[in-house]
Amino acid sequence: MTCPLCHRPTRWEGNPWRPFCCERCQVTDLGTWAAERYRIPGLPLIAEIDMREPLTRDERNNGGREEADGDASNT
Repeated sequence: MTCPLCHRPTRWEGNPWRPFCCERCQVTDLGTWAAERYRIPGLPLIAEIDMREPLTRDERNNGGREEADGDASNT
């Protein structure tokens, strides 16, 4: 198999960094995930919220979700 980062041949058996060839490639890949540079294409799952404007009472009590009938008071 080949290292997914540097593409050098690597062994699976006995390799503590698998599927990577070495600790450097493993840590580099982890850093890329932590910096959010890997992305899955598509629409964002969470809408961006403008934190400059305070939430209304309904938004605070309801987590920003609207009820199906538009009235959050009957929950």
